[in-house]
Amino acid sequence: MANAALQMAEETMIQPESGMRSLRVLARLLDYPTAALQEAAGDLIEALDAERRLPAALRADLMSWCQRIADGDLLELQSEYVALFDKGRAHSLLLFEHVHGESRDRGQAMVDLIEEYKAAGFELDARELPDYLPLFLEYLSTRSDEEIGRWLGEIRHILALLTARLEERGADQALVTRALLALIDAEDDVETKREAVVGETRDDTPEALDAVWEEEAVRFSAKSDEDCALQSAEGRRLAERKRQVQGEAVNGDLS
Repeated sequence: MANAALQMAEETMIQPESGMRSLRVLARLLDYPTAALQEAAGDLIEALDAERRLPAALRADLMSWCQRIADGDLLELQSEYVALFDKGRAHSLLLFEHVHGESRDRGQAMVDLIEEYKAAGFELDARELPDYLPLFLEYLSTRSDEEIGRWLGEIRHILALLTARLEERGADQALVTRALLALIDAEDDVETKREAVVGETRDDTPEALDAVWEEEAVRFSAKSDEDCALQSAEGRRLAERKRQVQGEAVNGDLS
C-alpha cells in the first residue's frame, strides 16, 4: 500500500514553503506502515517540531509515536494496522463511507472530489479512492490555510467519530484525527461522540463481515462507467477485508 501520492520525497521534507508539512506527516502516519516509514521517522519528527502548527502536548505525543514506529517490529506494526482498519468499517479511512455508506450519493461525492483534485492540479494514484483520508490530507497540504480550515470543518464530525472510536481501541492513530481537530480548535467534538461509541457493536468479526459481503458483493446500480470504477475499487477492498478475517480556521504556529 505504498501509495505514490503519499510518498514524502526528501525535497518535500526540506522545503518549508511547500505547503503545510504537518499534514503530510499526518498522512504518512495514517497510511500502512512500511520500512520506508520507519526510516523516515526522524524526518517526520523534525517536520512536526519545526512547523509547530499543533499544540505542544499533542506534538510531543506524535513525535513519541514516530519513535515507536522507528523502533517497532514492522510485521507487528502491519498486523496491528490491518486489524484496525481492514477488518470492518467503523475505523474506515474512506471519508464518505461514514456519511453515505454505499448509497448513490457516495459515488457522486467521490466524483465531485475527483474534480476538485483535478482543478487544483493534484494527481491521483489510481490504486486509491479519492476520499481515502491520507490521500485527502496530502491534497490539503498543498492548499491555503483558509481552504484547509474549510475542508476540515466540513469533515469535523467524521474526525470526531474516528477519534472516539480509535481512542476506545487504544490506537495511536487517534493522535492523527485529534491533531486535525486541533488545527481548527474542535477537539471538544470528540466528547460528543464518546457515549455512543462505547455502546457500539463491533463490526470486525467474521460474522459481521460475512453479512456485509452477502449484502454488497454484487451491485448493478451504477449509472456511469466512472461509478462502476469507483464501486469496483471498493469491492476489491471489501473482498480483501473478508479474506483477511477468514485466513474551520487553521491554527498558526503554537510554539
